[in-house]
Amino acid sequence: MTATGVRHVSLRSGVYADSVRLMQVSRDVGARAGVTAVLVAMATPLNLELAAGMGLAPGDGASPEQLLVAIEAADDDALAAAVAAVDAALTARERAAGPAQAVPLRTIGAGLDALPTDGPALAVVSVPGQYAVAEAADAIAAGRSVLVFSDGVPVEHEVALKQAAHDAGVLVMGPDCGTAIVSGLALGFANAVRRGPVGLVAASGTGAQQVSCLLDVAGVGVSHVLGVGGRDLSEAVGGLATLDALALLDADPVTERVLLVSKPPAPAVAQSVRAAAAELSVPVHSAALSPEAPDLTAAVEALLVGMGRDVPVWPSRPGPAETPVPGAALKGLYSGGTLADEAMLLAAPVLGDVRSNTPLRPELDLGTDLSAPGHVVVDFGDDALTVGRAHPMIDPTLRLEAISNLAARREPAVLLLDVVLGYGADPDPAHSLVPTLSAARRAGTLPVVIALIGTEADPQGWSRQADALAAAGAAVFASNAQATRHALDLLGAAR
Repeated sequence: MTATGVRHVSLRSGVYADSVRLMQVSRDVGARAGVTAVLVAMATPLNLELAAGMGLAPGDGASPEQLLVAIEAADDDALAAAVAAVDAALTARERAAGPAQAVPLRTIGAGLDALPTDGPALAVVSVPGQYAVAEAADAIAAGRSVLVFSDGVPVEHEVALKQAAHDAGVLVMGPDCGTAIVSGLALGFANAVRRGPVGLVAASGTGAQQVSCLLDVAGVGVSHVLGVGGRDLSEAVGGLATLDALALLDADPVTERVLLVSKPPAPAVAQSVRAAAAELSVPVHSAALSPEAPDLTAAVEALLVGMGRDVPVWPSRPGPAETPVPGAALKGLYSGGTLADEAMLLAAPVLGDVRSNTPLRPELDLGTDLSAPGHVVVDFGDDALTVGRAHPMIDPTLRLEAISNLAARREPAVLLLDVVLGYGADPDPAHSLVPTLSAARRAGTLPVVIALIGTEADPQGWSRQADALAAAGAAVFASNAQATRHALDLLGAAR
């Protein structure tokens, strides 16, 4: 027994799970009674550094191929139960994967070699970024498209992978591709949406989720959602995967319309993509954010009108009557980068400068403290804030702390949040948000507006989450653009 509790630190060889699964195991075990700290992760240098910072370093001899299990608990019983929970979670994963191989297949190349040539056409890579390039290259060499969930891949390697994929007639989705749906199969952070005639090419994960969920509400499904990674429309990458994805959807007999979703693209790349799209037989519509087109919901509505479909009333829960507070500040605390950009693009013409860790202009950068007087929008899903920790769609800790700190400062403000549902996300985000929001509202007048991105068919259920959040005093909208405009109304801002 130590002054802070009892500890278990072990390294396991011959065990691998992707980072998202291990984040979920860490989160679930960390929520158990008596557990004070937990890290279940591959023993990469970064994760070893994190373990050392927690006082749970495994000692010398660790390698990235080993699984690190590091737990601190209040007593021996809680520790034993936590270790057993980790074992059970990993065993359940192995059972779900099917019968064990006589010789473990440790690489994409080995796995593809063991499959028939007419086997799966898509490989998924979710390993630390420094190892992702080799795995993706093996998939391309085997004639498979590949989704690279991993981030931390140098941009020059991304360009090389995408050029190789183009030459091989396959597609690279990513790196840092968090959302995709291929022939109805949801990959990464995706939602349970109906199938239909609209294909999405998305250089944005949460942007693709917003658009696909609105289409689902409108009764229009998606054929495929091809994520291409957030850098694809940058000058450095030049839209390589976007152009290939557009060509694939143009050849797909199920896809009747295509919607291109992205954060603001590089102007020259956007122009070349528009020129290529004009040569396709399938109509291509744009939901690329810009100061001139800052609204994903409006892009979906325009697509529906073009298809001859009715535009529905987007679901919402109005929340309590709030008195506008002129002079208050907008405080946007987001988990989705594209949704944060959309909020800033809509708010800036009305409010003026909005500071952010992902600002619209460099001079509006927040710096490292993530707080400032006046209007602020923080993207907690930015890569700089997810190093060594789960994405905020899985682990809301940083954002919950920010909400509590905002309430404690008692600065007149309107709080604007996104909550993103779907596969891989927090199974019950309202469960953790409601106590924090309720406490913040009790501490003073703090109107809360939430963009709830999801569908009724999602594991969390849109209405169940909306009702719980509305009961805590939040106004809830299925559209992030509508949520942002409601927040501006509560600020008494003319628009």
